[in-house]
Amino acid sequence: MDAVVLRELGGPERLVLEQVPDPTPGPGQVLVRLRAAALNHRDAWIRKGLYAGITLPIVLGSDGAGEVVAAGDGVDRTLIGSDVVINPSLDWGTDDRVQGPKYRILGLPDNGTYAEVVAVPADNVFPKPTALTWAEAAAIPLAGLTAYRALFTRAQVKTGETVLVTGIGGGVATLALLFARHAGARVLVTSGSDDKIARARELGAEGGVNYHAEGWGKAVLALAGGGPDIIIDSAGAEAFPALLDVITPGGRIVTFGATTGSPSTIEVRKIFWKQISILGSTMGTPREFAGMLALFEGGLTPVVDRVFPLAEAAAAHRRMDQADQFGKIVLEIV
Repeated sequence: MDAVVLRELGGPERLVLEQVPDPTPGPGQVLVRLRAAALNHRDAWIRKGLYAGITLPIVLGSDGAGEVVAAGDGVDRTLIGSDVVINPSLDWGTDDRVQGPKYRILGLPDNGTYAEVVAVPADNVFPKPTALTWAEAAAIPLAGLTAYRALFTRAQVKTGETVLVTGIGGGVATLALLFARHAGARVLVTSGSDDKIARARELGAEGGVNYHAEGWGKAVLALAGGGPDIIIDSAGAEAFPALLDVITPGGRIVTFGATTGSPSTIEVRKIFWKQISILGSTMGTPREFAGMLALFEGGLTPVVDRVFPLAEAAAAHRRMDQADQFGKIVLEIV
C-alpha cells in the first residue's frame, strides 16, 4: 500500500510517500480502506520532535474515514463493507472521568491514517454520518471529540450562556464554535487574524477580538457584557493569565492544550476570589465520540480548509505550519 512515512524528524519534507506492506487485522481489529485523513497539530509536533515517546519510522495521522474491508478474529463480520469514521482515542479505559494507563492516540505509537489502509480496534469504528463527504467525515474525529468533551462534559454548557473560543481557525476551535451555537450558546472568538474573525461570524459567532490589539481583554469584556461564562482554550501558557481577567466570576475555563509553548505565571488569588473553575480535558470516551457524531447526523457540517492528495502530505503540513488555515486540512486517498 501507499503510506506517508516519517523516518527522520524535521521539516515537512521528511514526510515521504512509500510503498509499505499492508497491515493485517489482529484479534479484535478491523482493516479500514481509507478514503480521507486529516491533519492535526499533534502530527506536526511529532514531526518536529516536540512530542513525548516518539518512535521512528511511523505513519502519522489520527483522523480517518473509509470502508471496512477485513476483520480479525472475534469481530462481527457484518462490519465488512461498512462506511466508517475512526475514533482515534484508543483504549480509554473504564473510568469516564480520566483515560487509563493503556491510553494512546492513533498515529503514535500505532501507525496512523496517512495511508491507504489502517488496522484499528473494531470498537473504534463508528458509522460515517450519512450526509458528510469523505473529506468532511475525516475532518471530525480528534478535533470533534476534543471539542465535544471540553464543551459538554467538562464545561457543561447551557443554553443562553456566553462561550469564548480562543484561537479560532484551528480544527477544535472551529468545531467548538459550531457545537456551542448548536447548544444555544452565544459565542465570541479571539484570533490574531481579522479575516478569521470574519469567517467565524459567518459561522454564527456574535463577535470577535484580535488578540494582537492593545487592550483586547477589555474588548472581550465589553462584548460579553461582563465576561464569558465559559472559555474554551488551547493556547495555554503565556496567554492563559489573561483569561483569568476575562472570565466572569463563577465561570469555567477548559484547557486542552498549550500550543504557545511558553511557561506562564498565574495569580492564584484571581482563581479563588472569582470562584473560577479551571478544567483540564483530553480527547474523550467512546460514549462521547458517539454523542459527537450524532450532532453531524443532526445537520452540522465541519469546516474543511483545503484538500490535498495523500502524496502531497508535505505541502499540507507546510500550510499547517504557516497557520493560515480555517478549519481542517484533509488528505484525499484514492
